[in-house]
Amino acid sequence: MKINIFLATFVASIMLSRVYGYTKSEITSWCSQTPHPQPCEHFMSANPNYGSIKQKPDFVKALLKVTLERAEHAGSHALTLGPKCRNKYEKAAWADCLELYENTIHYINKTVDSYQKRSQVDLQTWLSTALTNQETCRAGFQELGVTDYVFPLMNNNVSSLISNTLAMNKDGNSSFGAQSPQKSGFPSWVKPGDRKLLQSSNPQANVVVAQDGSGNFKTIGAAITAAGKRSGTGRYVIHVKAGVYKENVVIGTKLKNIMLLGDGIGKTIITGSKSVGGGSTTFNSATLAVVGDGFIGQGITIRNTAGPQNHQAVAVRNGADLSVFYQCSFEGYQDTLYVHSNRQFYRNCDIYGTVDFIFGNAAVVIQNCNIYARDPPNKTNTLTAQGRTDQNQNTGISIHNCRVAAASDLTGVSGVKTYLGRPWKQYSRTVFMKTSLDSLIGPAGWMPWSGNFALDTLYYGEYMNTGSGSSTAKRVNWKGYHVITSSTEAAKFTVGNFIAGGSWLPGTNIPFTSGL
Repeated sequence: MKINIFLATFVASIMLSRVYGYTKSEITSWCSQTPHPQPCEHFMSANPNYGSIKQKPDFVKALLKVTLERAEHAGSHALTLGPKCRNKYEKAAWADCLELYENTIHYINKTVDSYQKRSQVDLQTWLSTALTNQETCRAGFQELGVTDYVFPLMNNNVSSLISNTLAMNKDGNSSFGAQSPQKSGFPSWVKPGDRKLLQSSNPQANVVVAQDGSGNFKTIGAAITAAGKRSGTGRYVIHVKAGVYKENVVIGTKLKNIMLLGDGIGKTIITGSKSVGGGSTTFNSATLAVVGDGFIGQGITIRNTAGPQNHQAVAVRNGADLSVFYQCSFEGYQDTLYVHSNRQFYRNCDIYGTVDFIFGNAAVVIQNCNIYARDPPNKTNTLTAQGRTDQNQNTGISIHNCRVAAASDLTGVSGVKTYLGRPWKQYSRTVFMKTSLDSLIGPAGWMPWSGNFALDTLYYGEYMNTGSGSSTAKRVNWKGYHVITSSTEAAKFTVGNFIAGGSWLPGTNIPFTSGL
């Protein structure tokens, strides 16, 4: 009788696991298809109550939930590390990680809620951002020389699990994907009442910032704080009148659809001087940091005046999804424009710098812009340093119909070598298309990061560029370098395809070219 009861209980437990969970063999089978099967099996075995797995979408959904749970656990653990930080450098890196974990949890949770409701491109973008955040957290400790004590405590399996979700969610045919425009031409976050406003060439300001007291606020920071207290999430225009604003401005995750509207390049100026040399992390050195979705910046100069001797010093860090900068100028030396994550578009802007001065891991198109290399202290300029760490991230830097030239301080200076880019991370991806390359670009075109690192796994491309520095006859012979001759291949990196611009840019009233 006892044996029969035991068998009945055993059979019942198996049946329940088939109804409410999944078996070990199912976990092993599905996890074997991921890049990191060991953490997949381990954590999914510990959480067997996410429903049965009959098809791939069932597995991806379960994997997303496990990944979210581990990210929340890691974020909670990170909170406990504060009292253990021994100096200002550890505290600076730790503070970044807290912000980055909060943002990671936000985007994984958004992916879980939107799974099978939103496009594959949306989900892959948000997962790419979540993984980028993990890498940025680690980088902060490393660049400040904190490689013991706190840094090992930040190691966890969150990155591996996010990488698994990227691999399983990826469209088997391509990591690229365009979205068709919405019938109205406006993205979902644009409220009907805001459409007339956005279609105006001079948007009406909700508030005005003026140093002379003629506006609502004297500082941009005060206006941003007030914007956080507004009701609703419709477009909120902050007109920043001409003047030099010495402040570090942060537009956080919860501040959606903010527009900073200046009086023009060289007139409205935001300036700061934080740098790695001065004790900040690269992430936290930005004069203007933007994270809230739907941001638009127009008619503003943003500077970091730390100077080349202080190494990484960011003018703008942008991690805002569906964000735009139009008619802006970004001025710095090393790491001027940090295109950190998510989908971004830049049009009619000026970008100045020396070392890796357009860098990060967003999916970004820079169009009809001027890229100016300055006189570098070490006689070497690199325009880009793209940071894709996973081959399934839908990220990269696309520079389209721009002009690359020497800034005034570099004109006539001899002995300086200038390169289109170098591979910051394993799967670095950058293309220059229909861009004028002046003679400052040397014959090799591209520079290695360190030895043979990433030369086989990167994707660097050039398509129909012009100018005296555009010849590809003596370019590098790396496996990952491509002279693009196919318009079909080049079209993957256009506004319409690479950042799905047709589905959201019309609502910003910013001009753009969708195709080649």
